[in-house]
Amino acid sequence: MNSGDYLVELRKNTGMNRREFCEYFEIPYRTVTDWELGHRKMPDYLLRLITYKAKMENLTKEGNQKNE
Repeated sequence: MNSGDYLVELRKNTGMNRREFCEYFEIPYRTVTDWELGHRKMPDYLLRLITYKAKMENLTKEGNQKNE
């Protein structure tokens, strides 16, 4: 799975649409769109940071299930 596909899955797990995801993480909409479509490669460190933040703030469905 490439980073764009992983980002799409992460975003879907948060239940956010692309616009909400961009606003929450303060990343330009066009940048996220390019990453998801594979037009640009997302830096690996940034993907790890976003994943970590989503899990720590219980944004993902997996994170919410662990606390229930």
